[in-house]
Amino acid sequence: MAFRLGMVFVAAATAAALLVPAAAGATGDAVRGQKLAYTCLGCHGIENYKNAYPNYSVPRLGGQSEVYIVAALKEYQSKARWHPTMQGQAAQMSEKDMADLGAYFQGPKRATSDGKVVGTPPPAAAICAACHGPDGNGVTPDYPSLAGQHADYIEQSLHGYRSGKRQNAIMAGFAPQLKPEEIKALAAFFSKQKGVYTTRKP
Repeated sequence: MAFRLGMVFVAAATAAALLVPAAAGATGDAVRGQKLAYTCLGCHGIENYKNAYPNYSVPRLGGQSEVYIVAALKEYQSKARWHPTMQGQAAQMSEKDMADLGAYFQGPKRATSDGKVVGTPPPAAAICAACHGPDGNGVTPDYPSLAGQHADYIEQSLHGYRSGKRQNAIMAGFAPQLKPEEIKALAAFFSKQKGVYTTRKP
């Protein structure tokens, strides 16, 4: 397991280096994004709101980077991510719409590490740190902050990468090697860190 994950670590670190320059293009209009977000807040603006089926928490978006939110919406638009509601929402969005929504949810400052890790990281977290940081806050805006995210949402996402319902070159190499108990341990650890938060309704 350690050898295989080590190979994935090298690939992830290489990809991270290549993606860093892309983070500079965060230019959304948060004021316009707030107006566009009225439909998003029906789910993402309610603390502990659950997806109906399968049953898991809707992700927290507050403090998530604009760059990553745009990338995620594009994946729903291209159907690289499976979720009927999100695919429907993203289908009609322009790149400007996505950037403006991303700027709104990111807020004045994206979630970043304060250098304090809560608890003991599970062994598999060492590989995650290449992109997501030691405490789950993305090392660049390209990578999502896992810190503070709902544990059941992190689990659902990792299982999605394992099954192919979510398609991502880096995660496709890493997630299938994780055992169910490792996924659960990672989700529990990252959910306890300080990071993203629920954006509540005005």
